Amino acid sequence: MDIGKAKAVIEAILFAAGRQVNIKELVIALEISKDDLENIIGLMQEEYKKEDRGIDIIKVEESYQLCTKKEIYEYIYPVLDKRSKPNLSNAAIETLSIIAYNPKITRAEIEAIRGVSADACIYKLLEYELIQEAGKSDLPGKPMTYVTTNEFLKRFGYTSLNDLPELPRYKLDENQQIVIDELIENDNENIEDEAPSPERDDKEDIEN
Repeated sequence: MDIGKAKAVIEAILFAAGRQVNIKELVIALEISKDDLENIIGLMQEEYKKEDRGIDIIKVEESYQLCTKKEIYEYIYPVLDKRSKPNLSNAAIETLSIIAYNPKITRAEIEAIRGVSADACIYKLLEYELIQEAGKSDLPGKPMTYVTTNEFLKRFGYTSLNDLPELPRYKLDENQQIVIDELIENDNENIEDEAPSPERDDKEDIEN
């Protein structure tokens, strides 16, 4: 199959599917290698970058999906979805960030980090399908844990959680408080403690 035909087949499959299509599915359909498939999709992505194209192909984990460009989202949303445009508060974004960097975290652990209730933020993030329940933890009371979804990756332009920006390391003072103006810039310098994660103990709020 020549490249032109392969591009047409890939575009047609992704358009018709209307979902994320696993790389294995595409490899089988086109009868080509994974490397060839990814090279061809790379060429398509370059073509879609032109201003006169309204679509793009994004990679999410081990899948590809055809989507509209984020630059024209404001024109599409009013036509296809009559709900109010999703609007995340700073608190919700902060909660989402904590979950992204700490997969399978419980509500009590999120609240230990933020210092305030996370119920409303978790509910909103679940409603927007940016997070999902990931099963019960092994902690006493078996509290529910949460992880981000592929919708989160698509919304924020990440292929996987490995693409998240690396968190800075902070120095702690004698009271174990973060010294925010003294970032550790070189791992070869004097080693300092990192900001601790909340302890998982029996004193946490219990969720049934």
